[in-house]
Amino acid sequence: MNAIRSILVFAWIAISIIPFGLLLVFCSLFLRDDKLWWWFAAPWLRLSISATRIIGGVKYRVQGEENLPSRSDMQRVILCPKHQSTWETFYFPSMTPHALAYVFKQELLRIPVFGWSIGRLGMIHIDRSKRSEAWAKVAEQGKVLMDRGKWVIMFPEGTRIERGKKGAYKAGATRLAVATDAQVIPIAVTSARCWPRRSFRFIPGTIDVSIGKPISAIGREPQEMMEEIEAWIESEMHRLDPEAYA
Repeated sequence: MNAIRSILVFAWIAISIIPFGLLLVFCSLFLRDDKLWWWFAAPWLRLSISATRIIGGVKYRVQGEENLPSRSDMQRVILCPKHQSTWETFYFPSMTPHALAYVFKQELLRIPVFGWSIGRLGMIHIDRSKRSEAWAKVAEQGKVLMDRGKWVIMFPEGTRIERGKKGAYKAGATRLAVATDAQVIPIAVTSARCWPRRSFRFIPGTIDVSIGKPISAIGREPQEMMEEIEAWIESEMHRLDPEAYA
């Protein structure tokens, strides 16, 4: 039964992205990226999360939602979540009061429909082989996008991490925060409990999301700031999913 649920959800995602994506690309000829976000990207992501909940049996509960600044708050914000599966890449853009800008490798732009769409949403795509140029682009574009009201989202571990494990936390997010006087919001998420990494199956259950208080980067050093964020996220992960760390 779980296999059938998973097939149905992934089939819906794969099929539905075609009309949404093509319409987004067409409308990008005469609409700004913020309109494209709220009219096409965010609704599709919300529908995808609803499909995983209704069909796949993957529910979620959120703590600390009051720690997210309001839609009218234009301060610079960087989200810094734990990364265990694809679920959070769909969930956060579907629920935040501000449009999100991911930092992603430029190779994704080559994916038909999906890549074309994200290339028109005002995000930051980088060439990982050119590290110094990539960082300069992240710093320059990150500041511009945040001043437009977008939030930047960066996964400090860089890749999806197995449930109960900890990756190497890199200071890219806090480096950007210090360079732009932004606030960083740490987030713990137990998504691998229901959607294991590199998997095309769902395990019915509940994902816990815990949103921490914003941490100001003013007067901070990137590395020690990331160590604070890492400590908060990992301690929260142990609290939310103790059986994974037993």
